[in-house]
Amino acid sequence: QVQLVESGGGSVQAGGSLRLSCAASGRTFLRNDMGWFRQAPGKEREFVAAINWTGRSTLYADSVKGRFTISRDNAKNTVYLQMNSLKPEDTAVYYCAADPRGGSWTQSNEYVYWGQGTQVTVSS
Repeated sequence: QVQLVESGGGSVQAGGSLRLSCAASGRTFLRNDMGWFRQAPGKEREFVAAINWTGRSTLYADSVKGRFTISRDNAKNTVYLQMNSLKPEDTAVYYCAADPRGGSWTQSNEYVYWGQGTQVTVSS
């Protein structure tokens, strides 16, 4: 069992930065691949980034590539999403997810565990 708690969301102007954190509890965190998703009002939840359990392999959505960086600190049971050069279209609730049992990092229905989400609002 894994519990996930996101933090770090907020309001920022376009071009600004935010760093999201996802604190995990549970013995299986160290072996879990992790992902970040986001959902804007009226839209489906979409993949943002993912990282394997060692931290050596990452994957990004094209829309955030070059601007966002996913990382993890297994000693702190925490996954991060550094978001730079934010755009108004990045506005959404951001969710942390763990353990994609089906093996696909980009499909939200593959993930077993989810956090409650944190709001990110980018104004122009």
